[in-house]
Amino acid sequence: MQYKTVNVDGLDVFYREAGDPSKPAFVLLHGFPSSSSMFRNLMPLLARDFHVLAPDLIGFGNSAAPSRESFEYTFENLTGFLAALKVDQYFLYVFDYGAPIGFRLAMRQPERVLGIVSQNGNIYQEGLGPK
Repeated sequence: MQYKTVNVDGLDVFYREAGDPSKPAFVLLHGFPSSSSMFRNLMPLLARDFHVLAPDLIGFGNSAAPSRESFEYTFENLTGFLAALKVDQYFLYVFDYGAPIGFRLAMRQPERVLGIVSQNGNIYQEGLGPK
């Protein structure tokens, strides 16, 4: 497994990477209040068949955590990771907080999504409301 950082709209996004980049990408989007660390045991298993990418979302783990005055923490503003890495097609695993981010990516460019695995991910408006 490799540990890397990519610049996304001026912010450093840390990510874990495993597997062969010539294989299909499998993007793992973590939940709240976690980080890509939650996938450390899963990634080597998936790396046999996929190019696995697991970012720490902005504000989590080893990624930048700008103040709320300088960055608007919206699900939409957390979707730039794949564009920064120039990943054209991918499978998504979305968990909890990562689900609305992954589903935004899928709705924006459904032709890029090869499949989705969702665990504890809201896909309905009421699930995204106030807690």
